[in-house]
Parts: sequence; structure tokens; C-alpha cells
Amino acid sequence: MIRAALFDIDGTLIDTVDLHAAAWQQAFEHFGVAVSYDEVRSQIGKGGDKLIPVFLSPEEEERFGPDLEEYRNGLYLREYLPLAVPFPGARELLERVAGAGIAVALASSCKKAELEHNLRLVGIEQLVSAAVTSDDIEESKPEPDVFEAALDKLGVEGQAALAIGDSPYDATAAARAGVRTIGLLCGGFPAEALRDAGCIALYEGPADLLLRFDASPLAPWAAEELAAPP
Repeated sequence: MIRAALFDIDGTLIDTVDLHAAAWQQAFEHFGVAVSYDEVRSQIGKGGDKLIPVFLSPEEEERFGPDLEEYRNGLYLREYLPLAVPFPGARELLERVAGAGIAVALASSCKKAELEHNLRLVGIEQLVSAAVTSDDIEESKPEPDVFEAALDKLGVEGQAALAIGDSPYDATAAARAGVRTIGLLCGGFPAEALRDAGCIALYEGPADLLLRFDASPLAPWAAEELAAPP
């Protein structure tokens, strides 16, 4: 049976993809690197360790990559995170999942400094059994580290869990950890990209998944089929 739901945060529970993209674009510009908004937005969902090499040469990354990431992290916390809002139904969805006897974990590429704010913002402090951020792992999405760490914290095997995320990087990372993914379109990634990355079902956002919960892969009667190895 499905014993755990591993939720991404940015673009899944909180409307922050555009905010992250703007912060990254501003940070690259600060260091004299011109990148388009659309280009950087398409990479949101990755941690800085995977996003920065897309836009910097190896020499640039060695010379100022860490400084760029530190600048972006501070900029995001100061100017952009205060603008973040939860998606409709985010807290209610996690309540529904927990009420179904499924452990709730967060598996995010965000920084630990953002986590406490995000938990308070959505109002889910008491609903989350485990949380893993990019600061807790070696490599961020699309590598599987964040999902593997969440599974370890919960003591759950991959086939007994479902991931819920908004980006193809979520689905790819989860699949590498042996976990199937429910895709949410609220992060702005195309449905085709999520399907191609392996999402087994798509919903508009948390409120839509909550509305259709009883017919979703999270429903108890879907558990036996989904618990089979992928």
C-alpha cells in the first residue's frame, strides 16, 4: 500500500516559480551574465548545483559560481520570498493525505533557510513527518538524493510512496529513487513535459487533486496497483 507522499514545495504547494526565476535572472545579471527569463524559468526545480552549470562555463563556475549562488540566495530571501503565496488547497490537500493514513514528507530543492518560512506560510508544520532540502544532500534534482533521503527518514521503500511535484525534474528524480510521480500543472511546465518525464497522473494544482482525491493514485483503493514495482 502507499505509505508516504513526498511533496515538492516550490511550484507545487507555493506559487514561487516566477519568483525564483526572477531572482536567478537578477543574480546572473549582477555578475555580468545575460540569460533570458524564459531560459532560467525552464530550469526552476533544480538546485543551484544543477542550474548554474547550464549558464556558466566551467571557468566561470569556478571563478564566481559560489558567490553567485550566495548572492541569489540572499536576494531571494530578502526580496522575493516575502511575495510568495500558497496555492489554493495546499494545506487542505496535505490534511487529506495525512487523514488517509499516508505520511507526508517534503522533498525540495529549496534551501533550509526557506523551509521554516514555507512551512508557516502553508500552515503545515504539524502535518509533515519529514523534510529534506538541497542543504541536506549532495546533489539536487534531477538526481534522486532528495527523494532517497526522504524515504530513509520515513523508513519507507520507493514502491510504497508517491511523489507530488510540478516539474519534470521532480518526476525524473523520483523515478531514479523508484517512486512514481503525480504531476501538478500549477508550476507552469507543459503537460507534455511532465508526461514525458514519467508522471502517472496530472492535475491543475493542489485544489484539483484534492477535489478528485478519491479517484487519484493517492486513494486507498489505488494503492495495491501502484505499490507494484515500476
